[in-house]
Parts: sequence; C-alpha cells; structure tokens
Amino acid sequence: MKKRSMASSSGNNDEDLTIPRAAINKIIKEILPNIRVANDAREMVVNCCTEFIHLLSSEANEICNKSDKKTISPEHTIQALESLGFGSYITEVKGVLQECKTVALERRKANSRLEKLGIPEEELLRQQQELFAKARQQQTELAQQEWLEVQQAAQQAQLAAVTSNRAGSSQDEEEDEDA
Repeated sequence: MKKRSMASSSGNNDEDLTIPRAAINKIIKEILPNIRVANDAREMVVNCCTEFIHLLSSEANEICNKSDKKTISPEHTIQALESLGFGSYITEVKGVLQECKTVALERRKANSRLEKLGIPEEELLRQQQELFAKARQQQTELAQQEWLEVQQAAQQAQLAAVTSNRAGSSQDEEEDEDA
C-alpha cells in the first residue's frame, strides 16, 4: 500500500497522510451493505479519499490565504468545491454542515449540568435562594445561641462572684464573733 507523504507545514519530517482504513470500511458497509468489495478496491477508495481531501484542503487553504484569514472556515471549503468543479455537491454539503452544527449544539446542551438535571433554570434559582435563606437563618440562630451562652456564662460568673462575696462576708462575721 502506497501512502501519500507530504512535509508538514511546521517543517518536520514527512508524515504519512491517509484516512483510517476502518473508517472507509465502515462507510462502504453502510452505503453498500449487501455488496462485497475487494481489498484492492477498498485500498483504491482510501487513496482516492485521501487525494480528494488533500486537493480540497489545499484549495480551501489558498482561498483562506487570499482572504487574509488564518483558519479555514466552512465557507472556504465550499468555495474550494465550487472552484474545483464540485459545485453540484454544495447543497448537500451545506445540509451536512447544518446537521453538524445542530449536533454540536445539542452536545453542548447535553453536557450542560443544568440540562442533565432536567430542572428549569427558574426552579434552580428559586431552590438556590431558598438554600441561602435557610443558611442565613441557621447563621442567625447560631449567633443567637452563642450570645445566649455568653450571657448565661456572664450571669453564672456574676452569681458566683456574689456567692463568693457572701461566703467571704459570712466568714468575716464568724471571725468577728469569735474574737
């Protein structure tokens, strides 16, 4: 099997550029489920796909460079199809592009934690406010409890001081009577 080699844009050694054979086999099975395709025919399809992608991406890159952009956009690829004589595929390509955008948007939504919960955002906000209110109430009750404990400790200290003064006064009186 001969693979296309091409120097990468970063100047590294040549790399083998090809589409994975398993991906092509899967596509062939999906498109032609009841037809046997010989291995050399599959290999030819892989080579043709690789060559087509190389041709299309090179043309899209030129269009991108002419428009002073650094990233090839779908529009550059569509223009490349047109300039290479594949204009009849543009409608289908635009449909596939729209499908891809829809799938990507759905994936982003599905990955959103809010979407996974299945609870509307308004309900989550209400629950959050409820939790904050409950936490504030608990903090207030805790502060009141601490204040009460401090007051009780102060009263006990004051009572102990009064009791100790009385006990001290009683002893002084007893000593005075003994003398």
